[in-house]
Amino acid sequence: MLLSDTIAAIATPSGEAGIGIVRVSGGLAISIACEIFRSSRNSTPAEFPSHTLNYGQVVDPISGDIVDEVMLGIMRSPNSYTEEDVVEFNCHGGIVPLTAVLELALKTGARLAEPGEFTRRAFLNGKIDLSQAEAVVDLIRSKTDLTRQIAMDGLTGRLSQKVNGFTNRLANLFAEVEASIDFPEEELDFLDVDGMRQTARAIWDDMGALLETASEGQMLRDGLAIAILGKPNVGKSSLLNALLQSNRAIVTEIPGTTRDTIEEMMNLQGVPIRLIDTAGIRRTEDIIEQQGVERSKSYLDRADLILMVFDASQVLTDPDIDLLQEASYRNAIFILNKVDLPIVTMPKDLKRYAPEQALVQTSMLHGEGLEDLKSAMLHQALGGEFGMGDSPIITNVRHQEALRRAHISLLHAIESLEGGMSPEFIAVDLRSSLDAVGEIVGKTTTEDILDRIFSQFCVGK
Repeated sequence: MLLSDTIAAIATPSGEAGIGIVRVSGGLAISIACEIFRSSRNSTPAEFPSHTLNYGQVVDPISGDIVDEVMLGIMRSPNSYTEEDVVEFNCHGGIVPLTAVLELALKTGARLAEPGEFTRRAFLNGKIDLSQAEAVVDLIRSKTDLTRQIAMDGLTGRLSQKVNGFTNRLANLFAEVEASIDFPEEELDFLDVDGMRQTARAIWDDMGALLETASEGQMLRDGLAIAILGKPNVGKSSLLNALLQSNRAIVTEIPGTTRDTIEEMMNLQGVPIRLIDTAGIRRTEDIIEQQGVERSKSYLDRADLILMVFDASQVLTDPDIDLLQEASYRNAIFILNKVDLPIVTMPKDLKRYAPEQALVQTSMLHGEGLEDLKSAMLHQALGGEFGMGDSPIITNVRHQEALRRAHISLLHAIESLEGGMSPEFIAVDLRSSLDAVGEIVGKTTTEDILDRIFSQFCVGK
């Protein structure tokens, strides 16, 4: 991968659409456009102003055949996504015209871009930092409006500003310690130990507050797996349909109708949820149903949250009690369904086995208790309704790990200060903390890390 290369790729998904885009970036981008684009005016792309769209045709320079009718976008360096010259051919959105235009770009001087190479160039050319580059992927993959907002927060540099604040404050501390090492013979008051300790503690507290957002942030970024478990015919599939507001699962009075898991995505106040309806848990001689039951039980350990459904119109049986005991020490909500029928099992009967678990009474037939259940789900998963605050949140595991290492190294520096250790020891820990923080925005990184990050991108981004 060379920055001197001019790269090209199809930047829109495959399939039929009104418009598809072939993007070209690099030093030869405009000259390639001059070779294969014919304007309706007597002018060439070299003469077009930056940030304009220009109507014309893509023409094979050898055969003279017209390949497609397009709008050509021109973005001159450094005012482009990559900070290089960029041209974009807005073609008819079918794979054949897009491929034909891309092939002409490759024949006239470009090479095919690697996954994420356009964004990688934006990072390497200083347009964005590494955390902003990763936010591009989060924005593309966002499943709800809330996750889109969080990704935009990262893309606009809100996290970067926080991290750069840590960097500046740590760098000032490091400079004080380095000064005392470099000039030991000078009786200068460089090392104000009490002041440094207070400053370091303040940075450490701020880092800790940001780290505390990581668990919640990753749930929002990746979504929650919520499994619906219970015996046959307690209303699991009806609950799935009610939450999705569609008839996704077959509902009958025949036990064992659901024999395998059904997974669907839902949006719960901005939180992406992977909702999993499971086979009813019971003893059965049916081999296929047995496998479904075993798969259902596996979600007791795999799901982020369990919705354990019981039938209020039936007495508790031994299998019910087994499920109650299994879920009593897990993250679960008990649902006492069918309360529209004569009630045989009361909430206190469930609480006897798991007094600490949340419990909601519902009637899926009439939609009763559904909003209470949604509120309980949100509270159980995230501690209540989530809203964007004034501070950024950590949604990326790489960021969390780097900040955790920075936090630990800074604590070691604080302990060295409090223990009266030599400035050399303090400097080592401060340098480690600085380097770890720098990894988040890409100030300290390796090619291997960059390769892993940008390999997650599509080819045209």
